[in-house]
Amino acid sequence: MMRRRDRVRIGYARRRNRLFADPRFQHWAARLPLIRWIARSRANGAFDLLAGFAYSQVLRAWVEGGLFAVLQDGPLPPAAVAARMDLTEEAALTLLRAGWALMLAEEPAPGLWMLGEQGAVFASNPGVQAMVRHHRLLYADLADPLALLRADRREPTALSRFWTYAGALHGAAERGVETAEYSQLMAASQHFVADEVLASVSFRGARRLLDVGGGHGAFLRAIGTAHPHLALGLFDLPEVAATGARLLGEALGPQRVTAHPGNFFKDSIPQGYDMVSLIRILHDHDDGPAQALLANIRASLAPGAQLLIAEPMARIPGLEPMGEAFFGLYLWAMGSGRPRSPGEITAMLTAAGFARVRIVATAQPVNASVVLATA
Repeated sequence: MMRRRDRVRIGYARRRNRLFADPRFQHWAARLPLIRWIARSRANGAFDLLAGFAYSQVLRAWVEGGLFAVLQDGPLPPAAVAARMDLTEEAALTLLRAGWALMLAEEPAPGLWMLGEQGAVFASNPGVQAMVRHHRLLYADLADPLALLRADRREPTALSRFWTYAGALHGAAERGVETAEYSQLMAASQHFVADEVLASVSFRGARRLLDVGGGHGAFLRAIGTAHPHLALGLFDLPEVAATGARLLGEALGPQRVTAHPGNFFKDSIPQGYDMVSLIRILHDHDDGPAQALLANIRASLAPGAQLLIAEPMARIPGLEPMGEAFFGLYLWAMGSGRPRSPGEITAMLTAAGFARVRIVATAQPVNASVVLATA
């Protein structure tokens, strides 16, 4: 039976929606000084929903056309930009003006163009540009969103082929996936997550850190560099763990690094670590496998040891579209997993047998939120 509080909320939402849909109310709201800014904000938000894909394609054109690098030599006239991008001057000017609207470019003097505030950020970060290139795969899968949602999730998509270990790490070139793009993407995205973890989590009480599903060790390298007292373990598929441990050993010293080959769904998690990390792993898996993974980790931990989970999460105040609208469809296109809220992850950890769970605030939750669980 529906609770009275829920019936009240539903009734309010229905009345509000009828009011907002009324053209007479829209006309009145747009002219009433006290609430005009609210109406304008709603209208601007509605247009951004409509035009968001065009904005992302402007950014893609800047990245794939090398316009960030071109304007680092600026200020330049449109003719010079056109010559370096193999565009007509009119087309170059259209792209420059579109970039100006998105703060990628600015025109400090008539007819001269240089990087804008956002443009300077993108130009200085090849990893972010690698993410922009990567998202062409998502856009291809979303060309017909209903077809994607109606299809069997086991059917391959552009994203699922990219992220499959066999495609990403073995024979990627034969599959049309650039290994350099994969490496840039992983290094950049792990770097963003590691920065949030380092700024919000203390490792002073830990002595041995195991990264489960740690790939080639980008996260462990960042944490190990900042905390040289830590002994590091990397658990992943055999060929991945071997490569990751070698790279970590070269960067931090082989005496600090232990490779643990295995499959975290089929094999026991290595014991003897007082902290275990899951970095952008949980949201890649459906509820059943994700719950089994948490139980597997819990079984390996001594009382007082901790599990650190860091990934973009759903239902983060102010970032709801990122969690549900972006990562929800991204993970659907991947064919596995879903974004979860900190509350949902807390419930899963409790069900797995963890004694205490703490949600840790991060400065940039768009990169990652953090949950710490104690065995």
